[in-house]
Amino acid sequence: MAYIARDDRPEDKAARYAEVAEEIMAVLEGEPNRTARMATVASMLHDAFETFFWTGFYVVDEDKRAAGTDELVVGPYQGTLGCLRIPFGRGVCGAAAVTGETQLIDDVHAFPGHIACDSRSASEIVVPVRDVEGRLLAVFDVDSTDKAAFDRVDQAALEDLLSRAFAV
Repeated sequence: MAYIARDDRPEDKAARYAEVAEEIMAVLEGEPNRTARMATVASMLHDAFETFFWTGFYVVDEDKRAAGTDELVVGPYQGTLGCLRIPFGRGVCGAAAVTGETQLIDDVHAFPGHIACDSRSASEIVVPVRDVEGRLLAVFDVDSTDKAAFDRVDQAALEDLLSRAFAV
């Protein structure tokens, strides 16, 4: 896979996402295991885009949820050490889990309650991941060391890919 240059035009980035999404969906075909699917998505996207510094999933901890606590636990990822647990509502990932909406953050250091798992992260996009019934399974988190590294092209492409990859 070729890396996308940081200064490529949005239409080039959209085309790269389309290409990578096709490759990912081909690899995932017939694979029912959710962890394997998450590991594949994280690995392939991380390798496809130069600006992806940390790429991975924080999964809803169903045991904690059954006990009355909403918390995310680190799942498959690529990059430096991630936070192990994130309460719903805390940081960018927790905000995505609570609101059910993608969080597109140009400067994580200006985000109220930001959790600095790695201080080199400067911007972030976090996309809620739902199963076919619409239940929150996880959030997909991508960090970059560049400010404002993500835009609506990233948001649309990631939301589309993740909805297809986990509608099994």
